[in-house]
Formats: sequence, structure tokens, C-alpha cells
Amino acid sequence: MEFTERLSEQLAIVSCIDPDAYTAATVTGDEIDMRYFRRVIFIVMAGTLGSSATIDFKVTECASSGGSFTDLSGKAITQLTDAGTDDDKQAIVEVAAEEMGAGMRYLKGSLTVGTATSDVGVIALADCARYKPANAYDLSSVDEIVA
Repeated sequence: MEFTERLSEQLAIVSCIDPDAYTAATVTGDEIDMRYFRRVIFIVMAGTLGSSATIDFKVTECASSGGSFTDLSGKAITQLTDAGTDDDKQAIVEVAAEEMGAGMRYLKGSLTVGTATSDVGVIALADCARYKPANAYDLSSVDEIVA
């Protein structure tokens, strides 16, 4: 079997929370319009966690762009903690369009750092684009694709 479509054409980088040293606060990613995709995978990447730090991540949904987002049931990670030796770990949350609530169209990741400044970032990749190539929907911050 020969594959002619590159992986970079099958997946789109549709949201991110740039990797940084975040103080105790909540940061959200870019809105993802699910009318273009069937699935999205959020990859949470924890670096060095501050003393007694906690990291929480959940996926939220909304019917309209810029509206009030609510938690998507069952789409949150188990809390990463400094005490639990979760430095330099990753967690993944996958969402299929049919798992969203009735009338919901937009997704957004929500990352909460608790207690102490910690290095963390999130990237969301969308698959099964309804229109090809998927990378046509990459964030404008995607600087280069080498294939």
C-alpha cells in the first residue's frame, strides 16, 4: 500500500497553549471549529513543575464562537502534581465530534496551573478533516512544515 498524502497534510495544528513557565492561573487555547474536523487530540506536555505545583487540563465546548464555554463531560486529565513526580510527563485527551453536546460546535482546551510556576504547554491536532488538506487549517503561528 502506498501513501501519497503526508502526515502533515492529514493533521492540522488547530490550537495551542505555548510552552512557557506559567504562574498559578488558568490559560485557554485557541477555539477549534469542529465543523471542519471529526476528531481532535490534545497533548499536554509538563516540564519542570514548581514545588507543590498542580496541573489540570480539561476540554470545554460552546455553541458559538466567543461564547460561554462549559466543561465537556469526561474530557479532563487526572491532575499532574509535583508531589506525584509528574515532571516531564505528557497526558492526552481525545475528542470525537459526536461526543460533543447537542448544538455544540467549538472546542477549547483549558489549562490550570496551581500553587507554583511550572513549565507546561498544550498542542491540539485535528484529524479526519472534512476538507483536504487538513494543514490548510493550521494556526497562523505554524512557521514551517518540513516533509
